Amino acid sequence: MNQLEAIRQFTKLVLDSSDIESIRSYRPEDATTNPSIILKSINTDNYKHLIDSAMNYAEKQGGSKEIKIINASDKITVDIGTEILKYIPGRVSTEIDARLSFDTIGCIKKAKKLIKLYKENGVDCSRVLIKLASTWEGICAAEILEKEGIKCNLTLIFSHTQACACAQANVFLISPFVGRIYDWYNNHNKNVFDNYSPDKDPGVMLVQNIYNYYKKYDIQTIIMGASFRRIEQITALAGCDYLTISPNLFKELQNSHEPLERKLKPLMNQNACKLNLLSDAEFRWKHNQNQMAVEKLSEGIRTFSDDQDKLEIIFKSRL
Repeated sequence: MNQLEAIRQFTKLVLDSSDIESIRSYRPEDATTNPSIILKSINTDNYKHLIDSAMNYAEKQGGSKEIKIINASDKITVDIGTEILKYIPGRVSTEIDARLSFDTIGCIKKAKKLIKLYKENGVDCSRVLIKLASTWEGICAAEILEKEGIKCNLTLIFSHTQACACAQANVFLISPFVGRIYDWYNNHNKNVFDNYSPDKDPGVMLVQNIYNYYKKYDIQTIIMGASFRRIEQITALAGCDYLTISPNLFKELQNSHEPLERKLKPLMNQNACKLNLLSDAEFRWKHNQNQMAVEKLSEGIRTFSDDQDKLEIIFKSRL
């Protein structure tokens, strides 16, 4: 049994890509996308034809040039998600415009628009997760959307405070970014990981802590470790609810026959400290005390925003 087969015994695997051939090859339960993946996808043979379709849709909707560009961008994002759903049994995560990360009402409106576009494509909302940045505003938007039956994936999780606020909002799923946390500490503490040990990896440790906290207090929000740099980070989290993995790491797991055992189990740590309900001010203060989390959340939002801008430039050039 290879490590890919072994880890499937206790963790649902999600493909962090829109690549159809990878989906066919590795048979993930779900798939995730983001503005960076969408931007990359439209240059591939599987999705290139969707550009004209999105443009035609935008032209029919009418409005100003800016509105047409936004409509075309939203349409192609949903159309790519719809294509992915043909090849997976579960859900696809679709991210809203990162520029709305600090606008609760804007997040809600955009989420409902994306769900409406999915329905027009014949896709039930039960097969879609709306991805929102884990800002206070994004979490508040998710809380409202969840009550209306729209399930959410709160992404760019870098702190325990964010995870607690998401649990408080009863969101469906959170995505702690293991690799980006690893990157930050590696860049700020030179040679810390020369003798690499997954048990000392701060990204792995954050997911472990969130898992222990959620399971101890029977929090139903799903934990999906994300953004991995190496398979040791993945195998150290065997037993996590979900893990979203890039195609190259899927391949490494498939080619490895090293023994793999479950590392995360419910109620394995009885010393988790439960936080009281967080207010807006408390959330911001506690999150602010974590320099890494503040910097990486901000950087993540900017990166996705930049890629959203690049996607819209492509449509702008065609109008």
